[in-house]
Amino acid sequence: MTDGYGMTVTAPRRSSALPSHRPQRSPRTTPRWFADLGGVVAGLTMLIVTALWVRNGGVQQLAGGGSDAVSAIGRLTGLWASDLLLLQVLLMARIPLAERAFGQDRLARWHRWTGFTSFWLMIAHIVLITLGYAGAAHANAFAELWDMIWTYPGMLLATAGTLALVMVVVTSIRAARRKLRYESWHLLHLYAYAGVGLALPHQLWTGTDFIGSAASTAYWWTLYAVSAGAVLAYRIGLPVWRNLRHRLMVERVVPEGPGLTSVYLAGRDLGRLPVRAGQFFQWRFLDGPGWSRSHPYSLSATPHGRGLRITVKDLGDGSSRVASLRPGTKVLVEGPYGKLTGETYAGGPVTMLACGIGVTPLLALLGELPYRPGEATLIYRARDEREIAFREELEWFAAYRGVRVIYLLGPRATRPSWLPAQYADHTDAGALRQLVPGIAGSHVYLCGPEAWTEAAQNAAREAGARPEDIHTELFAW
Repeated sequence: MTDGYGMTVTAPRRSSALPSHRPQRSPRTTPRWFADLGGVVAGLTMLIVTALWVRNGGVQQLAGGGSDAVSAIGRLTGLWASDLLLLQVLLMARIPLAERAFGQDRLARWHRWTGFTSFWLMIAHIVLITLGYAGAAHANAFAELWDMIWTYPGMLLATAGTLALVMVVVTSIRAARRKLRYESWHLLHLYAYAGVGLALPHQLWTGTDFIGSAASTAYWWTLYAVSAGAVLAYRIGLPVWRNLRHRLMVERVVPEGPGLTSVYLAGRDLGRLPVRAGQFFQWRFLDGPGWSRSHPYSLSATPHGRGLRITVKDLGDGSSRVASLRPGTKVLVEGPYGKLTGETYAGGPVTMLACGIGVTPLLALLGELPYRPGEATLIYRARDEREIAFREELEWFAAYRGVRVIYLLGPRATRPSWLPAQYADHTDAGALRQLVPGIAGSHVYLCGPEAWTEAAQNAAREAGARPEDIHTELFAW
C-alpha cells in the first residue's frame, strides 16, 4: 500500500504470536550524573595545572616582565598542552563507563577538539620558551632552539615526539583524512601515543613545574599513570581477555543482496558478552594478510547469547573480503562501543530512520526495544528496490510486532535533505510529521551517512521531537 506521499508502506498486522527477540542479559546502564561529572573533572584538571604554575612562581616571573614573562607564559602553555594531551588520551582509551555515558562519536569530537587545542598550545610553548630563553641569553632564537634540542636532557626525545604529533595532527585535518583509507589513518594516529611517551622524559628531567614541588610531581605522575593505565587496561587488556574468553569464529556467510553480506558468528559464553542492540565492534578476521586492520561494523541482529550477526556493504575499503570469509575463520574484536541503544527507552512510540546500510543497527534495535504493537515506525531510505536489505525480516516485524515500515526510494535530492529527490519539494520536518503524526512524542533512532543523518536529525527536532529523545551515532575516526 502507499501513503499520501506515494511512499511504499508495509502496514502492521496484529498477532498474538510475538516471539521474544530481547537479549538474555542486559548490560549495566550508566548513571546520568556521570556525563556531568566528566566535564567537571576535565575543567578541574586545568584549574589544578594553573594553580601549580602559580605556586611554582609563575605569577612572579610574569610580573618581572621581559624575557622572564615570555618564559612564564611559555611554561603555562606547555602545562595546559600536556594536560589536554593526556585528557585526549583518556577520551579515546575506550573506558567502558565513558563509552556508555557519552557515546564514541561525542568522545571523538572532544578528542579532536582537545587534540587540536593541545597541539597549538604546544607550538606556542615551544615558540615562547625559545624566545624567552634566547632573550635572557641575548642569543639568536634559532641558535637557542638548536642548543636546547642538543644539550638539554630529554629534548631530543621531545623533538621526536613533537614531530610524531605534527604528523598526527596534519593527517587528522578533515581534507587529509578524506584522502586516507581508514586503516592507514588509524595506523598513523597511533603515533600520538609515541608523541606523548617521548615527551615525558623532557618534562620530568627539566620541567620546573613538574619537579618544583611534591604536589606538582604527584599530580603529573598520577595523571600520566592514569592515562597509561587506561590505555593498557581498555585498549589492550580488556580486548585480549574478551577474545580469549569468547573465542569468536565465523559460522556462516550469507549474501543479502548486491554488495551486501551477512556474517553469522559463534563463540563461547556469548550470553555474558556485555553488548546491546545498536552497538558495534571493531572487527579483525584472521583470514590472511591484512588481518591487523580493524573495521567498525554494527550488529545487524539482536544479540541473544547464542550468536552474533553483522552485515557488511562492499565499499571497497577492505570490506569486500568479508564476502569470501570461510566458516571456521577466527575473529578478534574490540568493543562493544556506541550509545545508539535502548538504554533510556522505557516504552512508548518509537520512530526509526535508516539510510542504506544504516538499517543494520536499527534492525537489531527493533528486536530489543519493548514497544507495543503499533507503536514503532521504521522509515527506510534506499535508492531502489534492489538495495532494500532484510525485507523478509522487516515483514516479520510488521506481522508479529506491529511495526509500520515505510520505504523511501529514489535518487538523493539536490539540496541537503533526508528525503529522496521526488519528495524534495516538501519540507523535511513537514514530511516527517505527515509520515509519523506522533513524532513529537517518539523516541527517534537515526543511522546513515553523516550528511543524511544530520538532515534527518534536524527534521526530527523541527518536527517536535525532544533532543534528549533523538539517538544517533556515527563511527568515529
